Amino acid sequence: MDNPTQLIDGKALAEAVRTRIASEVTALNAEREIVPGLAVVLVGNDPASHAYVKMKAKACKEVGFYSIVHEMPDTISQEEIIGTIEMMNANPRIDGILVQLPLPPHIDTDAILEVIDPAKDVDGFHPYNVGRIATGLDAFAPCTPLGVMRMFEHYDIPLEGKDVCVVGASNIVGKPMAALLLNANATVTVTHIYTQDLAAHTRAADIVIVGAGVPGLIKGDMVRDGAVVIDIGINRLEDGRLVGDVDFEAVAPKCSYITPVPGGVGPMTIAMLLENTLKAAKARKKTS
Repeated sequence: MDNPTQLIDGKALAEAVRTRIASEVTALNAEREIVPGLAVVLVGNDPASHAYVKMKAKACKEVGFYSIVHEMPDTISQEEIIGTIEMMNANPRIDGILVQLPLPPHIDTDAILEVIDPAKDVDGFHPYNVGRIATGLDAFAPCTPLGVMRMFEHYDIPLEGKDVCVVGASNIVGKPMAALLLNANATVTVTHIYTQDLAAHTRAADIVIVGAGVPGLIKGDMVRDGAVVIDIGINRLEDGRLVGDVDFEAVAPKCSYITPVPGGVGPMTIAMLLENTLKAAKARKKTS
């Protein structure tokens, strides 16, 4: 390969997005007296969930959003969670509602997500928004796939006519990622745990997007020279290191572009949550 690998700097791009959002929030407040509001439902004591929610609250503060966290014990009933969401659906100060996943085993996650008003579903998980994204209509897209699309846009990485392999078929990442790529006229292959020859699919792709939650799943011999590799995975090893789903040292030298972990897709996920909440606030009817 003649050209050196270019790192996709998600941290810098997310910072630029947050700066733009902060100025738009100032303008929205000046013109329409609207302060975007985000409410988070946090159930139980999962340390990772608490850390994510803290990061989201900090990001909200930085851009001038109003934010509130509803903390609930893991013994809470499904009915009580639904009651809280319905209260937030009716609250005109709340533009976005986010239920931090995973929920405890006794809670029906799908039922909870369906209670959220689709117009406040800034995580993009409600079937209404999922369906609109799948059919190419305007809607809230899940934050991680949306962040990846913004990276392609920012780095002028073309998608039309490109062969893209999505590794992982989750409802949160893989499936919506595939839908957004199809909407951008890419040719998309989605692989998953039952795929028989993963390497055959990844080697044939111009772009490989991995979100499987398996450290080092993608090895150096599994990507072609010049490929673009987007690593959505974030895994904490026993020694405390954070790594992605890609064997970075082996894969990076072959790539035209690659995202690091950490500092790649992660910061963009929170930036897109802010972007979706701002979008919801802009759609808010002007209150007297």
